Amino acid sequence: MRDTYLEIRPSRGVAKLGLSELWRYRDLAYFFVWRDVKVRYKQTIFGGAWAIIQPLVLMVVFTFVFGTVLNVETPPGVPKPLFYYAGLVPWTLFSASFGAASTSLTANSTLVSKIYFPRLLLPLSAMGSGLVDFAIALGLVFVMIFAYGMGLSWNVLWIPLFTLMALLTAFMMGLLISALNARYRDITYAIPYVLQVLLFVTPLMYSSTQIPERVRPWYFLNPMAGVVEGFRWALIDAAPPPGPMTLVSAAILLPLLVAGLLYFRKAERTIADVI
Repeated sequence: MRDTYLEIRPSRGVAKLGLSELWRYRDLAYFFVWRDVKVRYKQTIFGGAWAIIQPLVLMVVFTFVFGTVLNVETPPGVPKPLFYYAGLVPWTLFSASFGAASTSLTANSTLVSKIYFPRLLLPLSAMGSGLVDFAIALGLVFVMIFAYGMGLSWNVLWIPLFTLMALLTAFMMGLLISALNARYRDITYAIPYVLQVLLFVTPLMYSSTQIPERVRPWYFLNPMAGVVEGFRWALIDAAPPPGPMTLVSAAILLPLLVAGLLYFRKAERTIADVI
């Protein structure tokens, strides 16, 4: 019987991003997500509580440093702990997803160098476990809202859209960094610094209304600025409703995401050889 061989060659061209392969390998993506969730909570004392410990600790620090010591102005009628925590929940989702996506190729270098599957699955599925933590942390926001005697409005229906924006931002940046990190390992050391810079140029410790009008359009080129402000508006009405600045944050995502996909697909042709 004659042997049959399948030759796999790298695709070329803008249209050949290989997105259709993601659906065919969806079972593998589910396995990657489930593996990451199990590893995250394996042999831990607090288990899922870690999902709320990080934003909760940052909330306490922000409330003391910026809310008490520096007395940074926050919207009237909104408790400062709730103001900070409502912004930290999407930020934690972004930072965890970005960090996981950025190191997804090097963390799975054995698989990448030995078997074929769409490499795009790795940064995409790496963000899945962050969604579990996000759901737990978001639940605490609702508990705090009712504990402070505040209610919810129909604005909360916007939460899925802003969550998608946070994930797309993490995915876009994770694609670029993961491809670079596969070739240049010192990129790993730059990831914490990137997150630190973004932390201060995102309205977490302050409201975007304190940003001067002349620089506000440039400020909202950071997609996470629109995401954080969107969450605060949807949950506790502590930010302006979505407007031109939010559209700036959303509009910048599409070209950056396409650029990230194209660069990743180009780098994918030699990732198995250099990783």
